[in-house]
Amino acid sequence: MEAAGVSQEAAGRPAVATRGRRRRRRSKTHPLLWVGVALIVLFCLFPFYWLVNVSLKTGPELSAADLLPPSPSLDNYRSIFQNDDFTNGLRNSAIVAFTVTIVSLVFGSFAAYALARLRIRGKFWMLAIILSVTTFPGIAIAAPLFKLWSDVGLYNTLVGLVIPYITFALPLSIYILVSFFREIPKDLEEAALVDGATHFQAFTKVVIPLAAPGIATAGILCFIFAWNEFLLAITLTSSPSARTVPAAIAYFTGSTDYEEPLGTISAASVTISIPLIVLVLLFQKRIVAGLTSGAVKG
Repeated sequence: MEAAGVSQEAAGRPAVATRGRRRRRRSKTHPLLWVGVALIVLFCLFPFYWLVNVSLKTGPELSAADLLPPSPSLDNYRSIFQNDDFTNGLRNSAIVAFTVTIVSLVFGSFAAYALARLRIRGKFWMLAIILSVTTFPGIAIAAPLFKLWSDVGLYNTLVGLVIPYITFALPLSIYILVSFFREIPKDLEEAALVDGATHFQAFTKVVIPLAAPGIATAGILCFIFAWNEFLLAITLTSSPSARTVPAAIAYFTGSTDYEEPLGTISAASVTISIPLIVLVLLFQKRIVAGLTSGAVKG
């Protein structure tokens, strides 16, 4: 009996070794896949590289299509930071973007939690209407808002930009957060209530930390929208004191009437892209977790 068992075990070892080799072969990534990934990354990053390349050129070099600037210079960057319109635009964009993001996350989290937990008749249609607001074209409300804001005194003010931005960012945050709150087990909230916590404490101390990936994702998307928005910014403002940075860049002029401010526009575009890149890098893990898993599995 022992000899038979040993022989069966010995016969099974080659099969196990063969399966192990097959798994190792499957786990090896084909070189062509890495080539494809490298080409995609290069394709995506090349426009930004070209923007940096142009921002380091001055004078006649701007019209040349060199992959590397012949004589790199930071004159364009010095120029934009000496421009009061650009610095005011940066300040205004920061105020508007942070305000829109905070308000959208606070009110959006409450609304999303209610839609995810409460039994509300017509909940599906409510979410459909909320989502449709995010896809509504801004050009359709630009002219009516211009007339309304001019009548009530909100034209050319930061408040006049924050209100319509929240109109688009709040539905986006609600729609994103609803799916995260739905996936959080109710048992965790019930356990907190049994331990003596109120419903608000269970929401703030249990649900919100577990939904951190979704909140980070919604916050980044709201901030990017408010930071990059151009149509309403240029329609509802008329002076540098209220323009955000995308609208301020549109009014850049060259040193003469016949010179295109290509270098300064490129330098300004690189500058305003840096905060978005930093935010994405800081919250990279939470964003990836939010976009892939979505929430805690119960």
